[in-house]
Parts: sequence; C-alpha cells; structure tokens
Amino acid sequence: MVRVKICGIRDSNTAQAVIKLGADALGFVFAPSSRQISPEEAREIICSLPPLVSKVGVFVDALPAEVRRIAQYCCLDVVQLHGDETPQYVQQLNWPVTIKAFRVKNAGVLRQIVDYPVQAVLLDTYIPGVAGGSGQTFNWQLLQAVPVNRPVILAGGLTPDNVNAAIQAVQPYAVDVSSGVETGGIKDLEKVALFIKNAKKGANTNETK
Repeated sequence: MVRVKICGIRDSNTAQAVIKLGADALGFVFAPSSRQISPEEAREIICSLPPLVSKVGVFVDALPAEVRRIAQYCCLDVVQLHGDETPQYVQQLNWPVTIKAFRVKNAGVLRQIVDYPVQAVLLDTYIPGVAGGSGQTFNWQLLQAVPVNRPVILAGGLTPDNVNAAIQAVQPYAVDVSSGVETGGIKDLEKVALFIKNAKKGANTNETK
C-alpha cells in the first residue's frame, strides 16, 4: 500500500482533518517558505495528534544541532533534508529516520543517492532557486534508467488528477503533496480527500497486477 504524506501543515484543524481522510504522514516546514511553521506551533499541533501518524520535519541547510533541537522539541519521527546537505552532514546529524530530498534535474542526480546513509529518498522537481513546492512534475522515466536503492517518496507537481498515473509509472513507497491539494495557498480538504482516494486506488491497481 502506497503511503501518503500531506506536507505544509500549519494548523491543528487541518492536521486532524487530513488524518481522518487517510493521510499516513504530516509534513511541517521549518525552512523559509510560505508554509513555514514555528517549532512552538508545530509542537502544539503534534501533541494533539493520534498515535501511528508519522510526523516529518522539513529542513533546508540548517545546522545539524538546530535540526536535532527542533526535532526533539517537536517530537518528530522523521527529519527530511531538502537542501544541499552532504552525506557527511547526514552522518553528523545522526537522526534515527532521515529522508534526503533530491531535485531531479537529470539521471546524474539519481546516481548520487547511493552515497547517502538515509532510510528513504524524496524525489522532487528541479526548479532553479526553488527548494520545493513548485507544483511541477519531473521526468518519471529517468527512474527506469537509473534504479534507486532506497525507498522512493515521489513528490513534485502531484495532484488528485495525476497521482494515480504517477504511482503506476514509478511504483513509489509513498507520495508527497503540498501545493497540489491547495486552493489559494490553503489546504483544500476536498482536494486532499480526492488525492488520497486516487493514491490508494493507484496502489491497489498495482497490487492486483
């Protein structure tokens, strides 16, 4: 079953609602962004969540000590690194579950993954000067040319309309969405519900083949 992560959570009502709709993980952005949240706000939301929902913190080129401080304070399960962090950075961070995001410009980017001591990789779209949340897809066929030796979380331009096709093409471990389920920069629960429904449908189609 493909897991679904809804990223860019900023309030408790939205967090509770998307969990009820079937989200497996919530993402909290601590880097400069229109979806940025403070550690204090994130902690308050996280403390109200039910068990067995993964809490993911998104960081961009922050100092390892600062990442660990926020992760511990907010009771995060997973740290997602979305900048230019190196394999040595990941080793220094030494967090139990770490995801490294890669902005896929070409096949060469995918070949770097083997060097990273992480539990999963998130594949996003390369847009110059943009760390994530671009709303654009990348060439999924690159994954057929360069096998990835980590569980893949697929991101980048996913919407309720294309997530089924994305799962069929890539067969990822999970899918990640933020702007694709928003209206006017706010999470749209109708879009979230349809996204999760179509993602799970795409996963079930793969399993029956």
